[in-house]
Amino acid sequence: MTPAAVVGMGAFTPLAAGVEATWQALMQGRSGVAPIRRFDATRYPVTFAAEVDLPQTGLQLYSALIDAVLEEALHDVDLSRVQPERIGVFFGSEAARPDMAQLAERVTERRPATPTEVAGHLPAASTLQVARRVGARGPIATLSTACTSSGQAVGEALLSIRRGEVDVAIAGGVDVLVHPLMVTGFARLGALSTRNDDPATASRPFDLTRDGFVLGEGAGVLVLASPRVMDRVGSLKGWVSGYGCSSNAWRITDSPPDGRGATAAMAAALADAGRPVEDVVYINAHGTGTKQNDVSEARGIRVLLGDRTPLVPVSSTKSSMGHLVAACGAVEAIVALLAARERMAPPTINLDHPDPECDVCHVPWKPVALRDGLALTNAFGFGGSNATLVLEAP
Repeated sequence: MTPAAVVGMGAFTPLAAGVEATWQALMQGRSGVAPIRRFDATRYPVTFAAEVDLPQTGLQLYSALIDAVLEEALHDVDLSRVQPERIGVFFGSEAARPDMAQLAERVTERRPATPTEVAGHLPAASTLQVARRVGARGPIATLSTACTSSGQAVGEALLSIRRGEVDVAIAGGVDVLVHPLMVTGFARLGALSTRNDDPATASRPFDLTRDGFVLGEGAGVLVLASPRVMDRVGSLKGWVSGYGCSSNAWRITDSPPDGRGATAAMAAALADAGRPVEDVVYINAHGTGTKQNDVSEARGIRVLLGDRTPLVPVSSTKSSMGHLVAACGAVEAIVALLAARERMAPPTINLDHPDPECDVCHVPWKPVALRDGLALTNAFGFGGSNATLVLEAP
């Protein structure tokens, strides 16, 4: 099947502002996890997270993240050479969480809410912001499937280009999880790590001592173009060549023990790309650091790779930058593309004692060299949705 050309990329993560700075931080094994600064979390069960270095809160933070990644992604892209009706937007986002102080002030003063204060919290508001910013008048879609959101957004953008609906697609996602409601909710669910005494080592995907994921925030965007127009839009940075989805039909919070949903999504992505499993040289795992989900993904990877399991490096960059939820699929697609392009697999930090039940070819602490080939990136969401993308170097 025809791939989509990547002509622009932008990222803002807890590690750094920008694609290159984030990549360098990952390769150096840095951690973006630290005590929460945005609000006083001392009385919360979890007191740390992976925050971005921006002063805004609430809707302003969502908006600032989107503007930042779009500015980077469009830096050397010329959209003026594409008709607005041929530009689409596919964006992953969850509902924005309100600023509690502003909400309390509005209620106390009995001040009516503005349209932005009401509608601006909806997931679709992020997609509209992107469309307005780039002047896109083609098809737009908001994907709100929790941790799978922006991975599916990139995949749906690929399909729209293949169908001939658009020449250029802006695909990505944004999310801000460091909020009192999210910290309280996920902590009570038992999904978060509680290493309050050592935040930097709290995100431990595939490690025997892992105890949950770390809340994060950020945004990522890829500008995709049809091969027939890419030369007049921007310079080629890589390819999105395959997309696969599946549903677990299992539980809202856990993946099935046999990893069948993960295997199905990865196999579907390779089939969509028309490429054999032998071409896979790296997998950027969803790897959250929760007990059951890491085991499920590892088993799914082993079923997919078979005898090649010991030969294909697998790492989770959530160990460094936490879980960006609706934004993780797009950010990690960028990471996987860079891994394929640079022929280097970023490490899983904090992986000191690999869980025997997660028996794959890990990349603990230090990057490893890769041969030419395909990179896969996985995004598996609460509710049982799974998405895998196939990325290739130019």
